[in-house]
Amino acid sequence: MARIEELAATLQGLAAPGIKRKELVAAVREKHPKASKKDIVRAAFYALTSAVDGDLERAQRLHTFALHERTAEDEEPLPVKRRKRDRRKDAQRNQQPTH
Repeated sequence: MARIEELAATLQGLAAPGIKRKELVAAVREKHPKASKKDIVRAAFYALTSAVDGDLERAQRLHTFALHERTAEDEEPLPVKRRKRDRRKDAQRNQQPTH
């Protein structure tokens, strides 16, 4: 696995205007095939805290990427597992006439 500093340097070099998140992850993985998405996101945050050569635009792109990828996994809804008994009760409630 690549060190976080190496991933951060790669991200800083690849974060160009107009690059999409998936493209950025794919480009980093081309250079660091064993890097996980989580490692890449951590490296993006690390790159923000390290020097970005005074390039505010690059820092903003890295920040946006890191925040979105960090929360992307959290945004996916979890499957709702309900017991058969609960589904029956809901079905019965929906069939009862409302007055």
